[in-house]
Amino acid sequence: MSNVLPFRARPRTETIDIKPHHEDAQVLDVTERIQAGQADDRRQVKRVVLNEFISAHVFVPGRGLLRIVLKDIHEKGLAFEIDAREGQFGRNETLEVRFYMNHETYFKFNIQVMHVQSNEDDATERHGCQFVKDTINDVALHHFIGFLQNIAASLRTDKGDRTVSNIYS
Repeated sequence: MSNVLPFRARPRTETIDIKPHHEDAQVLDVTERIQAGQADDRRQVKRVVLNEFISAHVFVPGRGLLRIVLKDIHEKGLAFEIDAREGQFGRNETLEVRFYMNHETYFKFNIQVMHVQSNEDDATERHGCQFVKDTINDVALHHFIGFLQNIAASLRTDKGDRTVSNIYS
């Protein structure tokens, strides 16, 4: 059996005369709908919004570790802010990031800065970055992001629950 589809002669279709409508037609503006669809299409990955969930730092050669504030993370990258007084990283610059699980245990990975935006209202520089693929801890990072996405739906905000102290006294 052949994978080629044979062309057959098709009968010609009749043309239909469209008569003009004499009443005024209403014009609909669909600009908002199109823009909403474009905004949805722009975000093709599931993001997890982070507000100081873990401690994160960027290694700056010659200076050491610079604390960053993670804003969101997804399969392809992350966004973070730094104090404007620290300056900003350049577009396409590759950075080493460390996620600290506690005060001394961390895993590191590399990112590339894709865009930078200054926010004068709160004196910060927001950096949008993509992960550098096939580098150190690529697999661990992938699983960590999966973990964050899985628990994101069930995360809760503490509204002032009290912490029990001196349990054993």
